[in-house]
Amino acid sequence: MLSESILNMEGICKSFPGVKALDNVDFALRKGEIHALMGENGAGKSTLIKVITGVYEKDAGRIALNGKPIHFKSPQEAQNAGIGTVYQEIMLCPNLTVAENMFIGRGRNPFVQWKQMNEKAAQLLDSLGIPASPTQELTSCSLAVQQMIAIARAVDMDCKILLLDEPTSSLDEDEVNKLFELMRELKARGVGIIFITHFLDQVYKISDRITVLRNGTLVGEYETSALPQIELISKMMGKALDDVTKIRKHEPLTSDSRVPVFEGKALSSAAGVKPFDFTIQKGEVNGFAGLLGSGRSESARAIFAADKVTGGEVKMNGKSVKIKTPLHAMKQGIGYLPEDRKGDGIIAELSVRDNIILALQVMKGFFRPFSRKQAEEFADEYIKKLKIKTPSINTPIKSLSGGNQQKVILARWLLTHPEYLILDEPTRGIDVGTKVEIQKLVLALAEDGMSLTFISSEIDEMLRTCSRLIVMKDREIVGELRGMNLTEHDVMHVIAEGRV
Repeated sequence: MLSESILNMEGICKSFPGVKALDNVDFALRKGEIHALMGENGAGKSTLIKVITGVYEKDAGRIALNGKPIHFKSPQEAQNAGIGTVYQEIMLCPNLTVAENMFIGRGRNPFVQWKQMNEKAAQLLDSLGIPASPTQELTSCSLAVQQMIAIARAVDMDCKILLLDEPTSSLDEDEVNKLFELMRELKARGVGIIFITHFLDQVYKISDRITVLRNGTLVGEYETSALPQIELISKMMGKALDDVTKIRKHEPLTSDSRVPVFEGKALSSAAGVKPFDFTIQKGEVNGFAGLLGSGRSESARAIFAADKVTGGEVKMNGKSVKIKTPLHAMKQGIGYLPEDRKGDGIIAELSVRDNIILALQVMKGFFRPFSRKQAEEFADEYIKKLKIKTPSINTPIKSLSGGNQQKVILARWLLTHPEYLILDEPTRGIDVGTKVEIQKLVLALAEDGMSLTFISSEIDEMLRTCSRLIVMKDREIVGELRGMNLTEHDVMHVIAEGRV
């Protein structure tokens, strides 16, 4: 009901060069509700959030807060009006302490009351169950803890509206449940919460209503309980869902006489992962499974030498090689799509073209640059192959949606024609349609003979794509599953028991 609405948006339009991000969009948020804002990457969700908070100025339309027209000129104005926001990418200062990150820009007193700030931070961290000290540097915290701190920063018990843009993308199940408990508490206090996520099960677990956007336009508004999940997916994609159950993983030949593409023995790195053995066959898709912090990503980084290598021997196609740096790995035909897209993947200020050719240019050497024509041909080829949505090849990659940024990084590595490709959380924070595209691409690459390691927090996604899972716990390998034993129950059993 309109009388219950705390926020009303009517006819919102917003354009960028070559792209109409929002076209006549309506949206309403009620007091004391959790409202899921859904759509594929590029649908306009994050743009709508940034219009609400004054990051972007709308081109047309009307916004009202508690029935009064508003026009925020900055995020600070929105914050002062009781609107807290957590964006998809973590926007904190790694060189500052946890407490400083939580309260920076909030106090009007030019003199910092350190004791009071740290005490207040400690109370908030404790109430949310966040394992961090107010005085420790943010950079010493894991990605998941950093995300929780970003949420804590936005959570002010006097806030009227809380905007959460992919807040659970780096959280494990327990942390998600803690966040949901907090969201329900705020809801009970009358706070309106806008929740953006690509985890459909979370939408149905926590939200009251759903608004769907597609290509910058409003598809509709629905009661969550009245909208079947398959219909939600169809509305988001604008077509009937290509059933993901039709995805069939590629089973490589398993003859023991075959020489592995990559073979590592007693691999270890400065990141603290315990020495481990690892092999992958030609055309195989395997994966590291385990809870957040189990050592999945650290193992992948050890293979690629993204962290300092402290021990181990490596063979490529049966021949001993030295891989001490990422460049060594690249020259041996290994590619690596990192877990942290923003921190380790994209070069935000560079164009889509320059981000795509980056790895190949590094291998060639910066003193032998590609001609502009060559670079444009490379970029055009993979923009078409991966269906990357971008106004042009010269568009800064920071202007693209998260899913399209991920496709650009994937294009970067495919351009090098790797023999072995490591994908760490390639589908995190992207829409269901793009997830299916990437899963199908992984299997198609395996059919063509490429070896791939696929890491995901979603076990069902790994079961669809991997023919073998290496299970990790406390930064060591505790089991390996394949064939009939490759089930969610078996994975969870090995994680819990620490053995097969």
